[in-house]
Amino acid sequence: MNYVPAIGMEIHAELKTKTKMFCSSKNDPDETRPNVNICPVCMGHPGTLPVINKEAVRQVLRVGLAVGGAIADYSEFDRKNYFYPDIPKGYQLSQYRYPLVIGGMLSGVALTRIHLEEDTARSTHDGAGDESLIDFNRAGVPLMELVSEPVIQSAKEAADFARELQLVLRTLGASEANMEKGEMRVETNISLASPKANSAAFTRLLTGSDADQNLPWAPLTLGTKVEVKNLNSFRSVERAIEYEIQRQTHALKAGESIVQETRGWDEAKGVTFSQRSKESSHDYRYFPDPDLPTLRISQIEEFKNLRESLPKLPWQKRERLTALCIKAEDVEMYVADETLGAYFDQVSAALGGDAALAALASNYISSDLAGMRKTDAQIAFPDPAHFAELIRMAARGELSSRGAKDLLAKITAHDADPHALAESAGLLQESGKRALGALADTVIAAHPELVAEFKGGKESVLQRLIGEGIKASGGRANPEVLARLLRERI
Repeated sequence: MNYVPAIGMEIHAELKTKTKMFCSSKNDPDETRPNVNICPVCMGHPGTLPVINKEAVRQVLRVGLAVGGAIADYSEFDRKNYFYPDIPKGYQLSQYRYPLVIGGMLSGVALTRIHLEEDTARSTHDGAGDESLIDFNRAGVPLMELVSEPVIQSAKEAADFARELQLVLRTLGASEANMEKGEMRVETNISLASPKANSAAFTRLLTGSDADQNLPWAPLTLGTKVEVKNLNSFRSVERAIEYEIQRQTHALKAGESIVQETRGWDEAKGVTFSQRSKESSHDYRYFPDPDLPTLRISQIEEFKNLRESLPKLPWQKRERLTALCIKAEDVEMYVADETLGAYFDQVSAALGGDAALAALASNYISSDLAGMRKTDAQIAFPDPAHFAELIRMAARGELSSRGAKDLLAKITAHDADPHALAESAGLLQESGKRALGALADTVIAAHPELVAEFKGGKESVLQRLIGEGIKASGGRANPEVLARLLRERI
């Protein structure tokens, strides 16, 4: 029997705000000194009162609008009760019944909700297991949680979904979402569904025939859900899901039952491991927080025109860039790297919107210029007008491919007129018929054996003759013109 994966995502992202979610302590993810950005509120001291961070709410609402979710008119915060050292007051302020955003769609995946909560402190355990240390700098940092429907069917799709959310968060300026710094943490819920246990609607959904109807997953019979927590890289997301699908498949085929539990991921061993039985919502004993006011979103002035504040989103950028006929990998580079993408737009504008020239420019930006920046992260890009002129020179045949690369290095270093730099460096290609005609005659006279082979039908020999001519010209001969003249003379 074949089992169909049903994967849901729960992704937490620390929001980029000046202060924490419910107090005025600084929100600084780069602070290395422990327990510096703390106060009685985020330390959970008795008698303290939290105050909602309006900017954090605004950022989550903007994310909700970006993914097409429904913005709640009424929202409230709840106490999620559990007892761990990283939450000293014994509960986490989160949202349960009334989240800020309901529904939406991202990367073809239906979303359930997006809500706000406070982050926990960071725990550090020594190798011997004798001591644990708590750093409360992170405690109380605004944390957005996005929950998807369990409609993802592969590890790659899940990782791509997480990558797209990271792009959206960075584009909106809501979060840096650096996974290596813990600013974005991924949890996956994985179950295996048996087609025999489901209705015809399940088959239609899996084949995509009903995808445009945004069918809910709830009516379908799913397998037992296993949660894998705290995946800190996209590679780990893929590997953990692939492992868990294989583990559950083997267990079911052997007649074993899947236990609903929370599992961790061992990156070194490439396996998941059991941590604890999975809690249900009633285990947390949610109830509305009595210290925080309810929110009437439509009545808050700062939230009335949020849609107008949205920048161009990743899928909108892709559509525009793809229309310029540049390579798909270049499109993704410009969407992911705002600095490089903005520079390409400036160069494209300087080229007058010419699609062919823009495509040529993209080749040099995505390979040569991006390569220079990898070597020197502080490199200054040349004036877009100078870069555009270099591209025109290459398109006119004034520069060879090698010459264009060399000239790019020079205008990046000096940012001066490309013509003057090319001329002083001897990079301009010779295209004049008189000079290249004489060069062709010289090559023909110097290599009679190659000429004979070419006349005998060996077409590839022409490239050797062209190479000899370029060598004799010191690299300045235009190969296309030289090739035409050699053919005419032979």
